[in-house]
Amino acid sequence: MKNNLILNFFILLILSGCVGTGSKGVFGTGVSIALDPRSLGTQIDDSIMQKNLITRLTLLDKKYFLSINAKVLDGRIFLTGKVDNPEEKLQITKSAWETTGVRSVRNDIKIKEEFNFKSSAKDILITSQLRTALVLNKNIKSANYNIDTYKKKIFIYGIANTSDERKEVINEAKQILDVKDVVASILLVEDLRIQKD
Repeated sequence: MKNNLILNFFILLILSGCVGTGSKGVFGTGVSIALDPRSLGTQIDDSIMQKNLITRLTLLDKKYFLSINAKVLDGRIFLTGKVDNPEEKLQITKSAWETTGVRSVRNDIKIKEEFNFKSSAKDILITSQLRTALVLNKNIKSANYNIDTYKKKIFIYGIANTSDERKEVINEAKQILDVKDVVASILLVEDLRIQKD
């Protein structure tokens, strides 16, 4: 039974790593440049901001390189991950606001609790299921979205071409079994400062 659980976990880990690997784009922003509605300049600015913030966080503490996920879309910073205490969360938020060019910061970082293998495996499964659903849905440009799951709560970041697409992404997330909540930080193309021509 235990070996079966471990084998299933590694299969899920491998599968979650396979889906969406081609959507990193040249600049690593997590959105394919060809499909990204942001202008190339905005994509580059966001990528530079993201790398700058990750470097600054890593200089604060090396563990943040693996424990904190930072995404930048149109000058807006989205943070997820886990830290040991509330003071660390505040320090990371401060660093994000000090990043040159930042327009807003959304901090969804959680305070660490005791590691739970079963809960972590479930989060990986939920993320994989949503990625697959987005890829299979012809009304959604799945390459435009990043997904993080923590304690059965899905965090979705990305850019939708229309409000209908945004609703469809959120609906797909809500249909996944055992999901407790969906936090969607999905911008519309029309909300971007500078759009692709």
